[in-house]
Amino acid sequence: MHVALIVLYIYLPMLCKSRKLKLHCAMSKTMKLFPLLRNSYVIGVISLVLTLGSLNVKVAECRVASGPGNIEYPAINCRKHSAVLTDFGGVGDGKTSNTKAFQSAISKLSQYASDGGSQLVVPPGKWLTGPFNLTSHFTLFLHKDAVLLASQVESEWPQLPVLPSYGRGRDAPGGRFSSLIFGTNLTDVVITGQNGTIDGQGSYWWDKFHKNQLTLTRPYMIEIMYSDQIQISNLTLVNSPSWFVHPIYSSNIIIQGLTILAPVDSPNTDGIDPDSCTNTRIEDCFIVSGDDCISAKSGWDEYGIKFGRPTQHLIIRRITCISPDSAMVALGSEMSGGIEDVRAEDLTAINTESAIRIKTAVGRGAYVKNVFVKGMNLNTMKYVFWMTGSYGQHPDNKFDPKALPNITGINYRDVIAKNVTYSAKLEGISNDPFTGICVSNVTIQVSEQKKKLQWNCTNVAGVASNVTPVSCPLLPEKGKFDCPFPNDKLPIENVQLKTCSSV
Repeated sequence: MHVALIVLYIYLPMLCKSRKLKLHCAMSKTMKLFPLLRNSYVIGVISLVLTLGSLNVKVAECRVASGPGNIEYPAINCRKHSAVLTDFGGVGDGKTSNTKAFQSAISKLSQYASDGGSQLVVPPGKWLTGPFNLTSHFTLFLHKDAVLLASQVESEWPQLPVLPSYGRGRDAPGGRFSSLIFGTNLTDVVITGQNGTIDGQGSYWWDKFHKNQLTLTRPYMIEIMYSDQIQISNLTLVNSPSWFVHPIYSSNIIIQGLTILAPVDSPNTDGIDPDSCTNTRIEDCFIVSGDDCISAKSGWDEYGIKFGRPTQHLIIRRITCISPDSAMVALGSEMSGGIEDVRAEDLTAINTESAIRIKTAVGRGAYVKNVFVKGMNLNTMKYVFWMTGSYGQHPDNKFDPKALPNITGINYRDVIAKNVTYSAKLEGISNDPFTGICVSNVTIQVSEQKKKLQWNCTNVAGVASNVTPVSCPLLPEKGKFDCPFPNDKLPIENVQLKTCSSV
């Protein structure tokens, strides 16, 4: 294991420099933050290094301008007014609470929303804080040597009601704690930096979860609700109490250049969860997670059906994921508002349980349809393709057993996978089969621990082309063709970032 770490420390800086593969030199940070990792994880990381060496990854970067202290960065909008956290009494010693400083700063800066907007710069230092709410036409900018530390004093965390599309909390039936960085009913919000760090100090909450001591759902790190025009970029996020980034009931969202790190055994530390959102672009992120690296959601059983707001027009590209017990991208299981028009390409997973996983159940209703996946490079996987109609978790016993999900139009192409246990486990629902599945141009190399039945298919229908090992009879070979992938561009793809200044 020590040899593996030495290899990583030596090779990664060379790789970052010679290939200009930024990902903010994510793996170097991973090694510093998690010095003791499982052997299988380190093996996966080494595979990642070798894999990344052959990729041409482009990541949005902040550029340091010639002026002293003047930093240029890409954003959806620039701001006319700027302030520094220390202007409001902030103390970056890692011990003094800055909750009031953040709240005071944002309250003061909110008056400029109609006058060119404002930005709050967090300078170098360790800034301990409880939750704070953002405002419209606002940028939160973290210097590269700035670290936000989430307070572990529970009384600092406000309580919020349950989400209407869920009907209860995920950890407990009651309400939930506010996220560390929170906003609702906002327009034009940017959370960015020079790869500054936000540390959720989640061990306090993980311990309570494991001891079954939670009466409210754990905080998320960043949550933006009922909002439009959101950018979250160029940050390192570590150790969230639960989900890291949770845009919900929102639209026109850009998430890019994030390094997200959590121990691989931490509970429910999903990386990015677009939830009942429209027009979302997630790209150029590196995620190590104890749960799904990305999970698209849209509400839970009867509550999600009633709320009726889908996740749609979702782009996911150039993502690297490590999650030994979960998926690189999950669709569901909370999908009762529907999930539609998902476009994922150029994805890399290392030592991850599954690639694109569809999770649903009787009682969910709604649909997952028109999913297009192109270009996956996978190494050390339990499953390449995994769909299940029996996920089974319910908020309560009031769900409608006649509410069956419609899973159709699921397309995968151009997949290379190595060291795989199962090629596929595709399980639809009796009397409600998953249909329109297309798989083409797939090469899977199975591991020494391979299962004899490589393609396990029930209650599914579709076609396959050029697949090795040969797909199951329910997905018969139909000659040579490529599964479809859209050629048109979604509106969020046409959004061009401006070059802004931190001062």
